[in-house]
This record gives sequence, structure tokens and C-alpha cells, in this order.
Amino acid sequence: MNDATQLADKLQCAHLKDLQPYQSARRLFSGGQDWLNANESPFSNDYELDCDKLNRYPDCQPKSVISAYADYAGVSKDQVLVSRGADEGIELLIRAFCEPGKDRILICPPTYGMYAISAETFQVGVEKAPLKEDFSLDMDRVLSVEKQVKLVFICSPNNPTGTEINEQQLRTVLQAYKDSALVVVDEAYIEFSSAQGCAGWLADHPNLVILRTLSKAFALAGIRCGFTLAAPEIVQVLLKAIAPYPVPEPVAQIAAQAMSAGGLKKLNQQVSLLNQWRQNLLEELRAIPELTPIGDIQANFILVRARQKQGLMDNLVARGILIRDQSKQFHLKHCLRISIGNNEQNQRLLAAIKTFYQQEGQ
Repeated sequence: MNDATQLADKLQCAHLKDLQPYQSARRLFSGGQDWLNANESPFSNDYELDCDKLNRYPDCQPKSVISAYADYAGVSKDQVLVSRGADEGIELLIRAFCEPGKDRILICPPTYGMYAISAETFQVGVEKAPLKEDFSLDMDRVLSVEKQVKLVFICSPNNPTGTEINEQQLRTVLQAYKDSALVVVDEAYIEFSSAQGCAGWLADHPNLVILRTLSKAFALAGIRCGFTLAAPEIVQVLLKAIAPYPVPEPVAQIAAQAMSAGGLKKLNQQVSLLNQWRQNLLEELRAIPELTPIGDIQANFILVRARQKQGLMDNLVARGILIRDQSKQFHLKHCLRISIGNNEQNQRLLAAIKTFYQQEGQ
């Protein structure tokens, strides 16, 4: 053990020593031909950049971005906070509303891993109310910890199951926690869903918080731009905890362009095409006997249960086709999540899967 290792081990916070960081797509794999493991858009769009302001610090909350997203989401400007991706929104909520070593959050696995990791990073406890086998909320368990948690995280459409949470269940949870906790509905995939989302509920539910992002449908994962929608009073609390300059000037410029009339037209066209590719891919996967699609397809990915899961995963990686292993999550034994790529990527994936099972069957 060298001196730097000894020093880092000696000085780091005790609660971080055994913490396993979130295994993002880029941490798991450094190369590949077809990136179908991070729910990114296969589209890459062009934007213009005005460099005249790059010598100045950016606005904490750029008005052009706030106004554009408020119009897009159908909310008022004082109900919008922009951050470095929705991930920063998760951290801000935990930092602003949970006392380290004292408070707890509630998550509903299988779900997005950063809720728990962010909480653990700040020494905030994690309660779990696993989804039922059909991936609906287990209402008895969700409501059993009322007054024991400060934040309730519900992902809808849910990552990695692609399912939507029942509207009446959400309203019941909001009502049950109205005086004791914020209910955070993560709508990162809402543009791919048949649902309209909960933004219109903000006036009726002061404890509702909604997470949104430009990473998925807007095809802008690389700029790290997310939004938290909430009552103005909640937004003001979050602004106490946010960094001084969370949105770089180039990010603000690109985000505003993406939400222009032309940008939204392109968004709708690309989402429509992705949804069609998703349906086509689903039908092809259903025709492969060794695969069983599970959950729903309300996001830009498909979840399948696969025979010889590890062999298939290893074979695809060797071919430069990267998908996401979800088999360690609750209810998801032998499950793989496949992001929707462009038509060529999807066809290469299908051909590789069919070839693998043909060779295994010989």
C-alpha cells in the first residue's frame, strides 16, 4: 500500500469506505460499436454556439432555459429549477431536505440506482418498498413508512422495467405523505410514454416534485441538463444548496435551441421514429424463443429475460454491442435491458442474438 493509498484510506469518510459507486455505462465499458446500454438517443443534432460570453461566469438559472422549459412543461417559471442533469436534482433534494445520520428516503426497486447511492453518499438511510411482480406499487409497503421518510422516489416510466405507475396510486401516495414527505416522480422518459406526466398536478399537490431531463428524448445526454419541477417554495430551498454556476454557458445555449419551435419539432419527429423502432424491435425479440420481454415499453428501451444470459451478454460485448445487465435487481433475474438504437444498430443486435442462440443450439 503506497503513501497516497494509505492517506486516502485514512482520511475518507467512514461511510464511504464500503460504498460501491454507480456503475454507469462508461464505467462498465470503455469501447464499443453499438452503445445500447445507457438509454441514450441514437440521434446527434447540430447546434450553434456564441462564444462572446464564454469569458464570463454563467447565470445560475439561465432565464432563456427556465422560460423555455416552463413553456414546454406547462408550468410557471418559478416552478422550474435547472441543474446538471436530473442526477443533480436527486442530490439537491437529499441534501436540502434530509439530515445526515437521521433521515431516510423510500425507493421502490427495481428502479434507478442513483436514488439509493446519492442517499448513502450523504449518510441518509434508504427504506425499500419493492414493486410487485407486475411492477405496480406495493401500496401497503409504500404507505407503511409514512412519517418515517422525508422523500419518496417513484420512477414513472420506470427504469429498467419501462412501466408506468398507476395514476390513482400516485395520487394516493401524494395524499398519504402530504404533511410528512416530498413525493419525487422521476419522469426522465416521459416523452416516450403514452401518459402525459404529472406536471399538471403541481397546483393540487404541494409535496409533488418532478424530475425531467434533456438526456433522453432531446438527445442531449452529453450536455448534462436536467430539471426539477416543484412548488416555488421547494425550488427556493433547492437554490440554497445548488452550486453557484451549475449550468455552463454552452449548455444553456444548446438547451434553449433544443426547446425552440424548430427544436421541439425535431424532438417530436425523432421520438415518433424511436417509438416505431422500439415496436419493431419488440416484435423481433418476441420471435426469439430464448428471450421473453417483460415489463412495458413506455421508455426508450426494452427489458428481456434471457436464457444463457451471461453467455449472450459476453458474446454481444465481444462483438462491440453493449447492452445493460439488470439481473442483480429485485425481480429481474436473468434480465437484460436494451436501449433503442437506430435501425442499423437494432438489426446488428438482432442478428448477433440469433447467431448466438443458433450456435449454442448446435
